[in-house]
Amino acid sequence: MAVGAAGDVRRAITLTPDAVVIDAKHRIVLPGFVDPHTHLVFAGDRREELERRLAGASYAQIAASGGGIVKTVAATRAASEAELIAGARPRLDAMLACGTTTAEVKSGYGLETESELRMLRAIRRLGAVQPIELTATFMGAHEIPIEYRDRRGEYVRLVIEEMIPAVANERLADWCDVFCESGVFTPDESRRILLAGLAHGLKPRIHADELALSGGSAVAADVGARSADHLIFVDEARAAGLSTRGVIATLLPTAAFYLRLGRFAPARMLIEHAVPVALATDINPGGGFSPSMPFAMTLACFGMGLTLEESLVAATINAAAALDRAGQIGSLEPHKQMDAVIADGGLADLIRVGAPVVQTVIKRGRVVHGTKN
Repeated sequence: MAVGAAGDVRRAITLTPDAVVIDAKHRIVLPGFVDPHTHLVFAGDRREELERRLAGASYAQIAASGGGIVKTVAATRAASEAELIAGARPRLDAMLACGTTTAEVKSGYGLETESELRMLRAIRRLGAVQPIELTATFMGAHEIPIEYRDRRGEYVRLVIEEMIPAVANERLADWCDVFCESGVFTPDESRRILLAGLAHGLKPRIHADELALSGGSAVAADVGARSADHLIFVDEARAAGLSTRGVIATLLPTAAFYLRLGRFAPARMLIEHAVPVALATDINPGGGFSPSMPFAMTLACFGMGLTLEESLVAATINAAAALDRAGQIGSLEPHKQMDAVIADGGLADLIRVGAPVVQTVIKRGRVVHGTKN
């Protein structure tokens, strides 16, 4: 890839006979968006929970009545690998149309060994049949399944002693994640799971401090996680710890918006403590209803106080860094992959919610969505 003034670029490259030339006049050319936190592989439908939430029900109330993650677990356990792939394809198509060229995808709706492996195999196959580049995260520690609620220690051992080795044996994931939250996994359990994953070659990331200051950000610093995600309730002391250990804060304003949490992560405070901020969509069946990184950028600007430029950095190069891919993607530079988005107008036009701003998406130098003129 060559970048620079038109004349310099023409001198630096030689077009092949089949080269596609795109005129981006009056448009803006951006790095392809990187979505470093999604749960896009699942079965079932929980959109009725949105109606309950709009009527005033809380996340905890919905979960206590049999909704939430465990409802998706039941449907996902019953789905075949082919059904999981078929269900995820339209979500990936929607992400691509919004400019996403690389994404992380988690398991975590199986909560038993074979179902978790089936999800991860589906993610691997999805990476081969559509343009978005995928990296997989094992998240057997997404919730305590119903059948283990009165013996949670056994489930933690199952994750550590059976699931993680099985995932590593098939090389199905790059990452290990855990939901460190009150009522889910404690800081001590989270630390044990992430260290077990690390021992098997799975790099750590963590759902941290989403519903309260639950200790997840401290665990992220302790284990040297690449990314601590959500962080809605993180405080200054924990932010300093993240900064010291080089942990990236992956923030998910879309989730906070759809879950009606009443607040967003303190992005400005994190930046002031020298914590790099990334953005992600958190696509999931219960509270991640938007596939759009530009929408996440909009909420980051108007809900978390980022500038347009900061939101773009958070959706591209910082998001790539959250996946250990900043050397290959996330910016338009020589010697990097040519992953790009061509959008109408200027940077401010990206946050025109509902407007079809993204016109062309390029992955590895090839047009994979939209127009070629």
